[in-house]
Amino acid sequence: MRDYEFKEIEKKWQERWSKDNIFKTENEVEGKENYYVLSMLPYPSGKLHVGHARNYTIGDVISRYKRMKGYNVLQPMGWDSFGLPAENAAIQNGTHPAIWTKSNIENMKRQLKLMGFSYDWEREIASYTPEYYKWNQWLFKRMYEKGLIYKKKSLVNWCPDCQTVLANEQVEDGMCWRHSKTHVIQKELEQWFFKITDYADELLEGHEEIKDGWPEKVLTMQKNWIGKSFGTELKLKVVETGEDLPIFTTRIDTIYGVSYAVVAPEHPIVEKILKANPSIKDKVTEMKNTDIIERGAEGREKNGIDSGWHIENPVNKEIVPLWIADYVLMNYGTGAVMGVPAHDERDFVFAGKYNLPVKQVITSKKADEKVELPYLEEGVMINSGEFNGLNSKEALVKMAEYVEKKGYGQRTYKYRLKDWGISRQRYWGTPIPVLYCEKCGEVLEKDENLPVLLPNDIEFSGNGNPLETSNEFKEATCPCCGGKARRDTDTMDTFVDSSWYFLRYCDPKNINLPFSKEIVDKWTPVDQYIGGVEHAVMHLLYARFFYKVLRDLGLLSSNEPFKRLLTQGMVLGPSYYSEKENKYLFSKDVVTKGDKAYSQSGEELQVKVEKMSKSKNNGVDPEEMLDKYGADTTRLFIMFAAPPEKELEWNENGLAGAYRFLTRVWRLVFENSELVKKSNDKIDYNKLSKEDKALLIKLNQTIKKVTDAIENNYHFNTAIAANMELINEVQTYVASSMNSEQAAKILGYTLKKIIIMLSPFVPHFCDEIWEELGEKGYLFNEKWPEYDEKMLSSDETTIAVQVNGKVRGSFEIAKDSDKALVEKTALELPNVAKHLEGMNVVKVIVIPNRIVNIVVKPQ
Repeated sequence: MRDYEFKEIEKKWQERWSKDNIFKTENEVEGKENYYVLSMLPYPSGKLHVGHARNYTIGDVISRYKRMKGYNVLQPMGWDSFGLPAENAAIQNGTHPAIWTKSNIENMKRQLKLMGFSYDWEREIASYTPEYYKWNQWLFKRMYEKGLIYKKKSLVNWCPDCQTVLANEQVEDGMCWRHSKTHVIQKELEQWFFKITDYADELLEGHEEIKDGWPEKVLTMQKNWIGKSFGTELKLKVVETGEDLPIFTTRIDTIYGVSYAVVAPEHPIVEKILKANPSIKDKVTEMKNTDIIERGAEGREKNGIDSGWHIENPVNKEIVPLWIADYVLMNYGTGAVMGVPAHDERDFVFAGKYNLPVKQVITSKKADEKVELPYLEEGVMINSGEFNGLNSKEALVKMAEYVEKKGYGQRTYKYRLKDWGISRQRYWGTPIPVLYCEKCGEVLEKDENLPVLLPNDIEFSGNGNPLETSNEFKEATCPCCGGKARRDTDTMDTFVDSSWYFLRYCDPKNINLPFSKEIVDKWTPVDQYIGGVEHAVMHLLYARFFYKVLRDLGLLSSNEPFKRLLTQGMVLGPSYYSEKENKYLFSKDVVTKGDKAYSQSGEELQVKVEKMSKSKNNGVDPEEMLDKYGADTTRLFIMFAAPPEKELEWNENGLAGAYRFLTRVWRLVFENSELVKKSNDKIDYNKLSKEDKALLIKLNQTIKKVTDAIENNYHFNTAIAANMELINEVQTYVASSMNSEQAAKILGYTLKKIIIMLSPFVPHFCDEIWEELGEKGYLFNEKWPEYDEKMLSSDETTIAVQVNGKVRGSFEIAKDSDKALVEKTALELPNVAKHLEGMNVVKVIVIPNRIVNIVVKPQ
């Protein structure tokens, strides 16, 4: 018997699959329903990590399973290949981003092929290629024409050292993530925006369509991010100027409790205040330059300053101070809020810090209950004029009506969601197809001139926008008048690239349009999308927005891009921290003894199982696992160790266990392959022994269990465990029952069904065994097995026999047998007859298909 040489086997089948191009997908196959399986495309960083391996193994197992279930399956792969890391590599190494990106793609593509993933590589896309980003520019133009794009001044995170905009996630503790030597400031720049807020309501309402296929957690995150709030917009009066200061509140019932008002440091009125009171300018500037996300963070101390100005409450005519504070943001509501410390936790803390008045206007419904402030519950109105005594919930409506009637404001709603700023002052992204002509003003490049290509005469100094260094790029011809024009030097946010890439997979070679509506409508919405929950409110929201825009542009027909979403859990691994060296050690530098770990110098280390990351040095290189155990073992472990939505703890003992299971199956097949090959699958069901029938019943039960487990939210670990149980039964059968031609047929039939069921998980291994068993073709094209309802349970049952309540024997008999036959068989059992000697049978109780109880007494 030959050994299981996984390297040789995996190389052999990868070459065959590639040569025969078996993963190529047609857009339509007669008699087959289309099924689109999509894993989020990776950024080509250069090497796969374990998170990639898990994500893409899940997608591949689903894809192979659905193919075997009779679907025409599309499973593509591509590269989200614009972005800052490539630009940083250019700055550090002097390598053009395209060269760095292309090299990384080649290596990661090689790694994906080593894993045996069934991608249709003829549909591969890469967002950094002109063939792709041309259509970003084309779509920009269509959205501009539809009024969904505009330009305005906006506050951005700005690094004075790098002279560039930073995304919120690139600001770390108020410093630039690249070098941590410069405080990030807020700077006002002209930016391009997509009007995602035009679709805010539809993005919320669309949750109803996808609620059965998406995790509730993701829908909740999106709902909170969009943040639709119903309330009242109230006009406060600025005492010093007489102008209105609109504020938005969801708690108009607390209007009598206002003891101050607050504006954001960016609010337009602040410029007027600073002219009148320049002494507070430094404090206001400091607040402005604080990171926006940090300013809004819960638990952070709030900072403010008295502006010296005042506002009048229109409802009770009280004059209260106007403050400027960092916790108020211009990107929510009106950039101004009322302060009601008695009934808001944040306001209560702020008022305490700055010794501002606290006015209670709601108390408990229980008259004798002592109320602690801030009081946040429903209650009874007090200190609220004509509204005293009302329930606060009722007052919310009555007071809103009152404010509207008096002309002080109106009921409305606001969104937390703001329009999507897409301008980036970087090189490695899609150029924005806009020019500025002295004669014609702002104009768009003509379609026939797309793509606007990234230039090559670029200086990557690390300071400022590299596109500003290219005269070749900046100096252009106006597409309207033919005169001199200047190109916009911003590039698009890379989230634009990933907002529609899944549609390009459907029609990747189209040179006339981003995709054909006819083709896309055959594949979309995507049936199964797989990726991390961290994309809930960025990529997944942007993709939904884009999809709806494309529908309204007439480019596709459906409303939502993804029917089902699976968010895989994180991969965890042990980290080893040395207090002495103040750093995390690599596992190769650690000595483990029992459940403790030590450094080479003998220091006991702090061990923690946590998310794999470079900073903790607890990552695993998948290629090392492929070299040591093979792709199939790695895939099997990933699928068996945890359900896909749960965290997976990486464990080399688990890998070794998966490898042992495969070698068991390998030996079982090869030790019996000659016997199986000589037989056929034509089993005579009229001549089954008890053991034959038991194995066939177990096989059918397993087919049902595996199929149900995969169909029921992809419980792959349950499916694999069921196959493992069946293998145990087969080994028992081989050891005790291989004494007839019928047994060889049953063994061969069972082994082939097992191999088919394991093939989505371990495809190279199974194709090799399939061939060894004398079968032709690829399991990828085989039909998934179906179970026989009649063979899910035996037609016989075991009856226990009791004498005066004690079990004295048992026997097997056909289910639902005649009561007299059951009683006769029970009484004739030798051990039962022995216990009836010298006894009178008082009565015999037969419980059908379960038990016979014989009641006796001495003669």
